[in-house]
Amino acid sequence: MKRLFCIITGCLGLLQTASAQIEPTALQQWRDRKYSMFIHFDVYSKLGGVWENKKVSRGLSEQIRAHAAGLYNDAYEEVAQGFNPDQWNPDSIATLAKRAGMGSVVITSKHHDGFALWDCAYTTFDIMDATPYKRDILKELSEACHRQGIAFGLYFSLIDWHFPPAMPISGSNSDSIPPAHHTYNMQQITELLTKYGPVSELWFDMGQMTRQQSEEMRALVHKLQPNCMIGSRIGNNQGDFTVMGDNQEPDYIIGVPWQSPASFFHETWGYRSWQERGDINAKIREKLTSLVKVASRGGNFLLNIGPKGDGSVVAFERDVLLTIGQWLDAHRDAIYGTQPDPFHVPFAWGSITSRPNKLYLHLMNRPADNSIILPGLKGKVTSARIMGTNIFLKYTAGKDGLRIQLPASLDMNGLFPVVELTLPGGYTVPPANIRPLTTGLVLDNTNAFPYFSNATIDYNTSFTSTIRNAWALEPRRSGAFRPVLTYTEEEKGRTIDLQLGGRTTPVRLEGGTSFQLQNDIAALQRGPIHILGPLFSGPGGTHGSLAQVDLSQPWPNKDGKPWTAHPEWKNGTEYSIDAKRPAGAMTAHYLLQEITAPAAQSVLVKFTSGDGIMVFLNGKQLLIQNNPYRKDKLDHFVLLPLQAGKNQLTVKLFNYFLNAVPFNIDFNVPQIGYRLALPETRMQKGVYFPITWQLHNPSTPHDEMGMPNLKLSFE
Repeated sequence: MKRLFCIITGCLGLLQTASAQIEPTALQQWRDRKYSMFIHFDVYSKLGGVWENKKVSRGLSEQIRAHAAGLYNDAYEEVAQGFNPDQWNPDSIATLAKRAGMGSVVITSKHHDGFALWDCAYTTFDIMDATPYKRDILKELSEACHRQGIAFGLYFSLIDWHFPPAMPISGSNSDSIPPAHHTYNMQQITELLTKYGPVSELWFDMGQMTRQQSEEMRALVHKLQPNCMIGSRIGNNQGDFTVMGDNQEPDYIIGVPWQSPASFFHETWGYRSWQERGDINAKIREKLTSLVKVASRGGNFLLNIGPKGDGSVVAFERDVLLTIGQWLDAHRDAIYGTQPDPFHVPFAWGSITSRPNKLYLHLMNRPADNSIILPGLKGKVTSARIMGTNIFLKYTAGKDGLRIQLPASLDMNGLFPVVELTLPGGYTVPPANIRPLTTGLVLDNTNAFPYFSNATIDYNTSFTSTIRNAWALEPRRSGAFRPVLTYTEEEKGRTIDLQLGGRTTPVRLEGGTSFQLQNDIAALQRGPIHILGPLFSGPGGTHGSLAQVDLSQPWPNKDGKPWTAHPEWKNGTEYSIDAKRPAGAMTAHYLLQEITAPAAQSVLVKFTSGDGIMVFLNGKQLLIQNNPYRKDKLDHFVLLPLQAGKNQLTVKLFNYFLNAVPFNIDFNVPQIGYRLALPETRMQKGVYFPITWQLHNPSTPHDEMGMPNLKLSFE
């Protein structure tokens, strides 16, 4: 389910925590850039998606070495011998980036093919030794960026198809990194971070490092350049910022620094000579829309170009960038250094960026009646105008918020007009997730406003992790209230940072009074456990709806797989499933058991799993968790809120590294909860009271909280 975008007070503190090793000024500079240039350029650029006079349509053109029949190492080395990009001009590239409004350049120092764009001491397959060009592209580009006053960043592939000790090419590109390969990568990173001045970010890609390898790589980067931001594809949650999926524009709140990488065309990142480029005006609007949406949600936008094999920039891409740059010249205050949209509702007419005393309304679509309503906005407005013009707009404040009237003659056919709303004394908007404090109110995962990151072991095993939950209470009376936490064996012994109003304190979930859960397990009627799979899958998401599954029909649709009943499988007994998967493949099996309850009740159940697990009841997700330390198996305790009558319990078992997947669904566990009463806190009628919780000092800022049974109530 998609989640609406909004901001809750305290997000900035979480962002700073996420990159604790980065100096705050450097982190803020990285975030304020908003827009940067990605460059995919290498030997593959000379081929342009063509091998032996045939278009290679399989895969991305920068990966032609893997997909073109007969393009082996010796043949690819011959291609490199003809790679002479005499039209490459680092000053022109840096100038283009600056004119396009981009704050940095991130270039592929080495892609999967293993070719190094610099004078590398550890391989001869580099720009100096393997080509007639014999100029250090990275050195010259870093110097050009410095002259233009923009930052210089590097992409680095953790896999290398040219390095003999590396694993062979696979379809997943998430091969493990043998020790000799890891040493080689560390040597190359050391060169990159000591030869070319300040590097603003290292954009790692692919590969499947162990946690120790990722930690060693992170430590090396921050030792050599403490303020170099590390992308999350370093793996094992070791990134300073999280990288979204390619061309992804998330519509939910991300609680750590983040970046969205984008290609001009979804089919390729490297140059493809036969690419259909389409209408340039449509492409300009498409990429500007992405930039604005990403900025309005608090992220950075990294837009790629793929120069030709001679080093020249494709005219179509250049012209798109320059046109967006012209728009940014007139609207720079609406993008650079801005804060996200403060509202908690989506707007059909466009997106919002903000400052403490400004709101910028990016008009992507004409609003109904040519009017905009900003719900709940409070603050004295002194001006509303179309940026870059002398067009001032009428506005009125009412009970529903601020209404702004647009002129019917406003041109909406070109690039987006922006309404600049000035509020010199600042402004407030209602917080997200307002909950009236009524008798019996319980705060838990089901009614929280979540902040997300990506839990990333490697590129293929990333899933959206919840790192923080938030609420805004609306007290109906002033007075003292006693917060009470309840939890189970799953959460026992963990420590959370609990914000109550303006104060945040660590709370250890221990020492609470135990109580017996009010249920009757003996009265439950449990059907046989059904299984379906294996299906190709990542650790998150499902293949279809899990609400009211018809076990007599294939799932997820008529072309899916059938469910198989196993009446011999008993609750409380551990079994294993033969993985039946090719090496390196990701699969999932689904288990489904129907449970009939005579009355609504909550039942604590233990689930044993291997690599990763998701637990659902009647289609609603209760738990997601991976196995970052790759233990043989893990146990989780989940409180199932059974409804009276039939319930469907579904478990997704994800597997990436085990030959046999363990599982157990065990109802025979102590039905015990714990109650921890906290000191009283005061609330004032009519004043919103913020509440958040998150893990205290998690191993990384991206870890899934995994506290499915934690609840908070007030007495």
